[in-house]
Amino acid sequence: MDPILVLDKVSYQYPRSPQLVLRDISLQVGRGEFLGLIGPTGAGKSTLCLALNGIVPQFYGGRFFGRVAVAGLDSLEHPVSEMARHVGSVFQDPETQLISTSVENEIAFALENLCVPSEEIKARIPRVLAAVRLEGMERKHPHELSGGQKQRLAIAAALAMQPDLLVLDEPTSQLDPLGAQEVFAVVHELNRELGMTIVMASHAAEEMAEHADRVALLSAGRLVRIGTPAEVYGHPELLEERTLRPPQVARTFYLMQQRGVLVRDIPVRLRPALDALDTLSRDCRIDPPTTQQPPTQSGGALLSIRNLEYVYPDGTEALRDVSLDVGRGEYVLIVGQNGAGKTTLVKHFLGLLQPTSGTVAVGGTDVRQLSVSELARSIGYVAQNPNDQIFNSTVGDEVAFALRNLRCPLNEVEERTLAGLQAMGLVEQRHQHPLSLPQGDRTRIVIAAILAMRPEVLILDEPTTGQDFQGARFILDISRRLHQTGKTILVITHHLYLMPDYAGRVIVMGKGTILLDAPIRTAYHQVDLLRSTFLDPPQAVLLARHLSERVGQDIPLLTPREVADCVVCDSPEVQAP
Repeated sequence: MDPILVLDKVSYQYPRSPQLVLRDISLQVGRGEFLGLIGPTGAGKSTLCLALNGIVPQFYGGRFFGRVAVAGLDSLEHPVSEMARHVGSVFQDPETQLISTSVENEIAFALENLCVPSEEIKARIPRVLAAVRLEGMERKHPHELSGGQKQRLAIAAALAMQPDLLVLDEPTSQLDPLGAQEVFAVVHELNRELGMTIVMASHAAEEMAEHADRVALLSAGRLVRIGTPAEVYGHPELLEERTLRPPQVARTFYLMQQRGVLVRDIPVRLRPALDALDTLSRDCRIDPPTTQQPPTQSGGALLSIRNLEYVYPDGTEALRDVSLDVGRGEYVLIVGQNGAGKTTLVKHFLGLLQPTSGTVAVGGTDVRQLSVSELARSIGYVAQNPNDQIFNSTVGDEVAFALRNLRCPLNEVEERTLAGLQAMGLVEQRHQHPLSLPQGDRTRIVIAAILAMRPEVLILDEPTTGQDFQGARFILDISRRLHQTGKTILVITHHLYLMPDYAGRVIVMGKGTILLDAPIRTAYHQVDLLRSTFLDPPQAVLLARHLSERVGQDIPLLTPREVADCVVCDSPEVQAP
């Protein structure tokens, strides 16, 4: 295969950094190939993406070793402006990339700066909009677009340069499930139908396994393994050693293998996994474990809503006739696509929004009788964007901020601040500026500040956004420990695969209403309902549904381990294909 990208013994060290971020990386990417980059936070994925168009080291400086060549152009010998003609870049947060007042102006911006003739610009705009399915939106302001549409616009702007290589760094981590599906579908079409060469860094294991031709695993700046998705994701133990999450189907069959089922090749995609399950279910016993629903309420109602409606000033009807009770000590998961009303709902508990009609009560008291500061003493809220909640110039001051405002004694402020920092693993960053830390660490700062307040209720609004698997589990483990002490926890997240170990109850929202309120084992198996809100159930649930159909009984399993444990092969000769 003709290589369009060549890396030869590439190493890199940022200015004032004590160690190399990239270490002796060599690889080639062929024309028309889709290469996935995976690795834990800090592995060097983003730095490698920046090195492909020369931003590293031309913009950042530092020490660079080895060679990067795209379409024969050495990244050290050609300026970033010239490399940009050959390497299109799309980053994690689409908001940071969009600067123009209309969709067509956004696409034209870089072309005008490179002095592309106006007639050629006019010809390119409809072509790239068609490629990313944004036809007819030329005059819209980018801020009017959904998250998925914004990211597709960023892709269109990169495509307009007619690059040889499209580089995407975590392009779906900030998006809801619909937006993520849109981006992966567009990238897949660009790769398969138009022959665009793709390099994508992503934690989305299931999607990468489905779409990538090869996967490169980075760890501590080194290229640990490169191969087909089956050759990389088919070794869950290799990924888990590096705190990475394999696709759930791979994890499920790996656990079967560990129990003695002779799985010849571990499947990494859903369809082959279902086929393998068919073979096993013919030759093995399906012995589903006895499952129990966790109690949905361990105390009286702490949060109560009756006939709540809310209409934003622009006329958007965000909530319609919502009634809900949350008991003391519950752990509740709230899901639904962007715009379903999830954040609007929980903001009513905090007094940040006042009902258009209906009532909201906390501890039996109508929130209209309580000030925002009074509510903040008992309800901690972590917003989707942690930057919206950070005001101070050091991490320590940020954690202590609310306590000082409440005029707590100095020794108590210090004690609670230190406890919050320790809980979130931030003691060493105490004197750093919060905005100098990665997005995931900023979320932990906000949580530390809330933990210092010792609230009775903790509401986490998309706390896993921008986190790798280890970071997400770290935050959720904190929420579980708080729950075990009797705290009431509400979590909003699109990452359903994370929650079976934590939540007992699920509220599914859509178009401002509650579509389903049920225990998690019931809710996760309402596959059609979830998909109607653009939520895909975890692969383990889909495997369990497939087994249910095979054996003619309901098997409400949620996790890879539960599915693996219910497949019992008495004969050691039985093998999955």
